[in-house]
Amino acid sequence: MVNITINGQELQVQEDITILEAAKQVQINIPTLCFLKVEGIDYINKNVSCMVCVVELEDKDRVVPSCATKVEEGMVINTKSEKVIKTRVKILNNLIANHPTSCLTCNESFYCQLQKLTNELKIEEKEIKFRREPDAFPLTTDNPSIFRDPNKCIRCNRCKTMCNQVQKIGAIKKVGLGYIGDEENTPLKDTDCIYCGQCITVCPTGAIIEVNNVGEVWNALLDKDKYVVVQTAPATRVALGETFSMGYGENVQGKMVTALNRLGFDKVFDTNFAADLTTLEESKEFINRVRNNKDLPILTSCCPGWVRHVEKQYPELFDHVSSCKSPQGMMGALIKSYFAEKENIDPKNIVSVAVMPCVAKKWEATRSELSGEYGQDVDYVITTRELSHMIKSASIDFPNLPDSLYDGLFSEFTGAGALFGTSSGVLESVVRTANDWLGGEKLNKLELEEIRGKEGLREATLDIAGTEINIAVVNGIGHAKELLEDIKQGKSKYHAIEVMACSGGCIGGGGQPYHGGDLQNILNKRREAIYKVDRYKDLRISHKNRMIEELYDNYLGEFGSIKAHEILHTSFKHRPKINQED
Repeated sequence: MVNITINGQELQVQEDITILEAAKQVQINIPTLCFLKVEGIDYINKNVSCMVCVVELEDKDRVVPSCATKVEEGMVINTKSEKVIKTRVKILNNLIANHPTSCLTCNESFYCQLQKLTNELKIEEKEIKFRREPDAFPLTTDNPSIFRDPNKCIRCNRCKTMCNQVQKIGAIKKVGLGYIGDEENTPLKDTDCIYCGQCITVCPTGAIIEVNNVGEVWNALLDKDKYVVVQTAPATRVALGETFSMGYGENVQGKMVTALNRLGFDKVFDTNFAADLTTLEESKEFINRVRNNKDLPILTSCCPGWVRHVEKQYPELFDHVSSCKSPQGMMGALIKSYFAEKENIDPKNIVSVAVMPCVAKKWEATRSELSGEYGQDVDYVITTRELSHMIKSASIDFPNLPDSLYDGLFSEFTGAGALFGTSSGVLESVVRTANDWLGGEKLNKLELEEIRGKEGLREATLDIAGTEINIAVVNGIGHAKELLEDIKQGKSKYHAIEVMACSGGCIGGGGQPYHGGDLQNILNKRREAIYKVDRYKDLRISHKNRMIEELYDNYLGEFGSIKAHEILHTSFKHRPKINQED
């Protein structure tokens, strides 16, 4: 321990921590831009570039960055001296001088940390002199998921740290004035980018955001010749309320359905239904593989970021990936087939919209493998954030809305289907159904606590109908590499592995409300809200869903049938970099 003084407060702290960390222990806030520490996912950006977090060392008469300066015995620190304030104002002036002033129309407005600091320090416009023309650098719209505006980049390197050190993808290797990408400035679609959008969640200024599809959705809603159907993912209902100051992890399912009805959607369906459907098809596939001891471990296919990673980096493992479409894909296909037929609607007139917590879902919707004779299974994907923008622009008083129910045909779901919104949910659901189908003893407890909760890698060994089954759950794509290498080398001990690209699974997706670094607390509350849905459902095993039974009886035939395979399953292909051979 060392003795230091901060703003006149004497305290003892550990000798190996920074001034920034020491200040937090006594609730002294020091502003930061480039620095960001996200508890629970091993994310810490130590790039010292912005210098906003400067403090004065009174005993040494100089200012230093608090995020990178370790405490020392006898330090006398001032976080709000005249020298500190003047230095911060000067630093912010320099940042703003190279930054667009399009705050009124910026996607990040009110969430932008540069804007927040500018307001707090009362930077006056007369003090700012532009050294370059705003919007001097070209925007990058080279993919369906992620939009980059290098004019707004403050070179904090948060995105680079997230992509390289946390997700371990390496699509962002260079960040500079007017530049966000790899060294060759390769279009993002031709890099190893998996469109997880975790770079979006840590960008402080809106230099990286999701591709905006709100305009296309509004156009569809205003077209009287179109029948516009929407589905909502499990994780959206436990996060949307945050954008309306309703607290973290509040389940706003009923209000969300009401809002979608008022926005003009003709039908509002629940992706939880399709999650139950995915469980059945994947359980059938899993059981067949275990019985035949073939293509094990089975790898889940619900996360498009994860699927893209396999297609980019591990095409030799295609046989291990479940052929099931994601719940979004299954629902989209059913809307333009079963629903259209049942309601006597020409599929050409249906516009299928999905509300997702994930920006990779935008890319998934464009895949040629997820299309039919009437076009793409899903026409447009909007994120949780984009839906909140639509609700606000329609002047809907969301917190005071009454609750509504999903529309009938795809409205029933089980607790197992709801679990898809969080990491481990897919495997928990499959285990419940597979155990039942194989005639195993009734599970003492449906919740698989050993694979729940914590970020990273978790594993468990289960007895399913007398067979010992090893399973693993990964969330955060950076934790998957070792498992994949074991599979390649034939050393994997697992029968099934679930991978979600984002920390926490879908609840931590790149399209969810911004977390500002308090991710672990937020994930815990979103996760518990998902578990609560499962805990209090009367039906908690996917094949008990009565509407699913009706779908198979009247349309698909038996589980794993040829028709079910045609509509609900897909294939994969190698997607190398543009400068690599296929």
